[in-house]
Amino acid sequence: MKKINENYFMQEAIKEAKKAYNNNEIPIGAIIVINNKIIAKSHNQVEKLRDPTAHAEILALTSAFNYLDNKYLKSCTMYVNLEPCIMCLGALYWSKINFLIFSIKNKKNKNFKLNKHQLYPRMIIKSGILKYESLKLLKDFFKKKRN
Repeated sequence: MKKINENYFMQEAIKEAKKAYNNNEIPIGAIIVINNKIIAKSHNQVEKLRDPTAHAEILALTSAFNYLDNKYLKSCTMYVNLEPCIMCLGALYWSKINFLIFSIKNKKNKNFKLNKHQLYPRMIIKSGILKYESLKLLKDFFKKKRN
């Protein structure tokens, strides 16, 4: 039996990111967990759906809202392999999710400093989980795009 911990859940998010990679989407995957159970998972589908808001985080949030039949995710944790963009952070704010765990910082957020004033006050943030796996996946994707 697999040990369920942050690495396990981030690996599940990376599996979702690999689905995006295989569909020629930026490889970002997100899962949402409550009580050590995955209740939602998704990956970027911007190109497939022709929708600039079809980020992994947004799609996973929608799935979790439907699963819980609630617009708030107060006891949930989101795992995502890249720090969410400003749009996704706004959605996370309104969802009132308690925990956000991501692998690596988003270089596109360099002018946006992630701080408690922009997030749900009770949200706890942690980063660096399986960062090398996430970084390699993203680098491989953009290298492939350039060739």
